[in-house]
Amino acid sequence: MKKLLLASMTALSLVACGNKEKPVETSSSDLQTPTIEEFDYLVDRFADLQILRYRVPDIDQLSLQQQELLYYLSEASLVGRDILYDQNGCHNLIIRTVLEAIYTSNTDKENDNFKAMETYLKRVWVSNGIHHHYSGDKFTPEFSQEWFVQQVNALDASILPEGRTIEDVLEEIVPVIFDPTVDAKHMNQTAGEDLILTSASNYYGEGVTQAEAEAYYNNLKDLTDEEPVSYGLNAKLIKEDGVVKEQVYKVGGLYTEALEKVVYWLEKAAKVAENDQQRAVINKLIEFNKTGVLKTFDEYAILWVNDTASHIDFVNGFTETYGDPLGMTASWESMVNFKNTEATKRTKIISDNAQYFEDASPVDSRFKKEKVKGVTAKVITAAIIGGDCYPTTPIGINLPNSNWIRAAHGSKSVTIENFTEAYDRAQQGNGFAEEFVWSDVERDLMSQYGFMTDNLHTDLHECLGHGSGKLLPGVDPDAMRSYSSVIEETRADLFGLYHMGDPKVVELGLLPNADAYKAQYYSYFMNGLMTQLKRIHLGDNVEEAHMRNRQLITRWVLEKSKDDKAVELKKRDGKTYVVINDYNLVRTHLGELLAEIQRIKSTGDYEAGKNIVENYAVKVDPTLHKEVLERFNKLNIAPYFGFVNPVYTATFNDKGEFAGLKIDYTEGYAEQHLRYSRDYSLLTKKEK
Repeated sequence: MKKLLLASMTALSLVACGNKEKPVETSSSDLQTPTIEEFDYLVDRFADLQILRYRVPDIDQLSLQQQELLYYLSEASLVGRDILYDQNGCHNLIIRTVLEAIYTSNTDKENDNFKAMETYLKRVWVSNGIHHHYSGDKFTPEFSQEWFVQQVNALDASILPEGRTIEDVLEEIVPVIFDPTVDAKHMNQTAGEDLILTSASNYYGEGVTQAEAEAYYNNLKDLTDEEPVSYGLNAKLIKEDGVVKEQVYKVGGLYTEALEKVVYWLEKAAKVAENDQQRAVINKLIEFNKTGVLKTFDEYAILWVNDTASHIDFVNGFTETYGDPLGMTASWESMVNFKNTEATKRTKIISDNAQYFEDASPVDSRFKKEKVKGVTAKVITAAIIGGDCYPTTPIGINLPNSNWIRAAHGSKSVTIENFTEAYDRAQQGNGFAEEFVWSDVERDLMSQYGFMTDNLHTDLHECLGHGSGKLLPGVDPDAMRSYSSVIEETRADLFGLYHMGDPKVVELGLLPNADAYKAQYYSYFMNGLMTQLKRIHLGDNVEEAHMRNRQLITRWVLEKSKDDKAVELKKRDGKTYVVINDYNLVRTHLGELLAEIQRIKSTGDYEAGKNIVENYAVKVDPTLHKEVLERFNKLNIAPYFGFVNPVYTATFNDKGEFAGLKIDYTEGYAEQHLRYSRDYSLLTKKEK
């Protein structure tokens, strides 16, 4: 599972050297990292987004073999780019192709229509499609339909996929772009509606209904199986002659053009793996990509979670199910990273004490793990991000997601500190704290301990939260259905929040004193109750899983505090603020909610899960929402961030042997995406 940025503000690319290889001598200086003070984090600003760079500290400490491994794994990260675009919507690839062709060929770049289209295209790049990456709403074009049609008619038809004409492309994409009723929502989560038929995401074929999909997978499941596979993880359900069947993501199946290249680069990576265990991990992933067999994926996940010795690590493939309205099929994502040795000392303390935190959890003993298995926690430096991790990215990851693998083999948890560093630097001095924080007391707490407690909450969320608790025998891991992601993220956040206030955290040296955790409590409640509302349009419900989980927690505790006033919303000078009067009582309420959420998860109580989400996580107070938007507009703060990747160039000696990497941080946002489309568009030339 992924943890998205919690902070109230918010939320590499490699040169394809297939025809760029040349003998170049390199030295460690080619990989030296600028200091925080001299690094330029800001790249671009448009719409509701700010684009940042991130540093890759200590990359110069990698051996030549590790640099070569990182290069091949990173290429495997980039060649899957088109998969996510297609998963996000069946029209996304052709729309991106057309928009980029207009962008690069148009000579009147001062035209208002062109400028509006440029912003629209930049938003498409951020979201890997035409729907907002967070809210799921379709983008509204501010360029005219007449101008757009004129521009498309002027294009050379050779830029289109084989078998397509300008006329039929216009017939397909004009209503998708300009008609607000067509594909209006990327992923609908409205209770009582058919979540598949009302979602624009491309995880299910035309005509497949929610009832048919649920029946298909329920018929496959054996709830007595102690090692159940994750049905649907790597497949698209389609309907042929009225019969529902799977199209499997694999070499020779759906997305084969991209997956063949993923396999190509993974095979190169396997040859330069750091050790036999890592080589076995890569080879098993290759096998899974070739066969699509879910048992093989579980074998890969077990090998991966047990590889704790390798310095370089990666995620590559169909992993998280946030984009599927039913929470079954995974989006394609990738991240290559290496261990931040110094910062990992913090997460090692946490993982070494995992049993203490499990035992000290306020949940019913029936739902606790008697013995916590293999929680491997580390802080990492991301080297490249791709697919559903790019250009917006998580700040923490805990995998694998399979409950039985977690119970039997443990999990691997990471906090991505070079991303949190970039977010922190981008937020300094923006006026947010002065506008939304109740008093200097809370501002001082957040100034002193905010970065530290943000990272610690991510550690606890990922290292322990997702790996905590257990299902009762016979409970379906998918019992929460469309509410599964919200319930799971709520559970992990609660586990981290509750234990941050435990004196044991100070005793272990994870926080400097007994007041530091209050910085996280205050920022979390301010975000969940108020400031995250800047991310949605006035009048909309909360849709995104992480936003829902934060509102669920904070609204539930606020309601519980009606009598004891542990936390409340107060007015001052016509503005609303979060005020925490009793941090200990807040922690008590968090523990009460954690106990209930774990009970819901452990027993598979779907109705209770549905009710708690619908009652606390979805609806928004329109008056408060309007106030928050107005206050943010005055600050002119971007609510969301995305990243550009560093550019790596591989170098080779005169014998054709790998000689090292060069790193460049200066590539622009548009330049990077246009290069990716030029070098890694493996699905766009498919015949429709």
